[in-house]
Amino acid sequence: MAMTQTDDARLNVPEWSVSELSAALKRTVEDTFSFVRVRGEISGYRGPHSSGHCYFALKDQSARIDAVIWKGTFGRMKFKPEEGMEVVATGRLTTYPGRSNYQIVIDTIAPAGIGALMALLEQRKQKLAGEGLFDEARKQLLPYLPQVIGVVTSPTGAVIRDILHRLSDRFPRQVMVWPVRVQGDGAAEEVAAAIRGFNELPERGEVRRPDLLIVARGGGSIEDLWAFNEEIVVRAAADSMIPLISAVGHETDITLIDFAADRRAPTPTAAAEMAVPVRSELLAEIVSLAQRSMACWRRAQDARRTELRAAVRALPNADALLQNPRQRFDACADRLPRALRANAQVHRMQFSHIAAPLTARMLRDQVERRRERFASLTTRFAAGMRANAQAQRDSIMRARERTDDLLARASRAMKTIAERRVARLDRASGLLEALSYHGVLARGFALVRDGHGVPLRSATATSPGLALDIEFADGRVGATVNGGAAPAAGTAKPKPRSGSKDQGSLF
Repeated sequence: MAMTQTDDARLNVPEWSVSELSAALKRTVEDTFSFVRVRGEISGYRGPHSSGHCYFALKDQSARIDAVIWKGTFGRMKFKPEEGMEVVATGRLTTYPGRSNYQIVIDTIAPAGIGALMALLEQRKQKLAGEGLFDEARKQLLPYLPQVIGVVTSPTGAVIRDILHRLSDRFPRQVMVWPVRVQGDGAAEEVAAAIRGFNELPERGEVRRPDLLIVARGGGSIEDLWAFNEEIVVRAAADSMIPLISAVGHETDITLIDFAADRRAPTPTAAAEMAVPVRSELLAEIVSLAQRSMACWRRAQDARRTELRAAVRALPNADALLQNPRQRFDACADRLPRALRANAQVHRMQFSHIAAPLTARMLRDQVERRRERFASLTTRFAAGMRANAQAQRDSIMRARERTDDLLARASRAMKTIAERRVARLDRASGLLEALSYHGVLARGFALVRDGHGVPLRSATATSPGLALDIEFADGRVGATVNGGAAPAAGTAKPKPRSGSKDQGSLF
């Protein structure tokens, strides 16, 4: 069949390689869509890859597009992507030739409207509440009069001035300010680092740990206050061992740090009012309490004085109280001499009754019996000592005999072992002499080695000028090869060169 003109035209179209076509498509897509904003729902997000990059997709009701966030861009993002979040992504389109598809390389990402932010806020609130970070049991009581107050806020805003002014009006205290950014990129990390930094200060030191913390910021939109909704800030506030007051925004502004803090203040000024009492009111209360205490003490003293006077009137006089004891004392004094004489007579009779049988003869008999008993014990002790000594001598004799027997057996065993070792050594020496090459050298042979000490087993292993080491039975000599290998059997041997002053040929 004849080819048509259209077929001829198609045959003249230049050919593209797959790589060239993919590169052309990539340039076309990137040039046409170098900056785009896409709204859609995040799908397939599983967190950053091991390389640090993020891969997921954006989708709506009828289409989807692959998306990628490079590692460096992801680290700078204020809002991190989450599965199912509706976002507005800004970036550029490109292609991936390895799978013949297109994708968007995202530079920035933000929730799609206030509704998405509120949904994200509610989701994060439920997650942190489920972990127990908002439980009332975790909250601490505020100190009544802190010595040092730590403030985490921006040093250039009106918030710090309001706090310092209110503290000076109520009760001046030492204030430590940790300057941070309160909105924008890195604000959440700085606020969390400030809270943890205050907690890591020593209780006693040149810079001591505050007794109370205030995290403060002025009012703003939900985007401006978003740093105080980040998990890192909420967890730092919940982990703080120092009581913490949250004073973020105005009274109607609610952030997640308010739930994790120990107290929430509607404004930074209200936080300063919570932190310290009014000094004048405190002094007035102290004076009032002192006056009430003095009045109570005086009333108590008057009451005790009245009771004492009543008790004094009810008590009898001293003569009436001591009358009966004095009579009893006089009666006892009269009976005491007669009682002493009667007691001495009774003890004298008891002594006479006991002393009657204690005669000199009885004492001599007891001493004699004790002496005889002592002599008997002495005799028995001497006999026991002699018997024990004889038993020890017999034991020593038996041990000596056993030792002599063991010594004789050991001598015989050592002699037998020595004889066996000598015989074994003689056999090994004979075997060594039989296998040693020195015996061969003694029969008139020689061992030839090259300059490296390697034995030579044939003449073909030599070459002219090779240095040789020849070992005989009685020593070694050096030699140098002058000619080639020796001729085979049946051929004429080369004659040595006459008149040569060097060493002759070895072969």
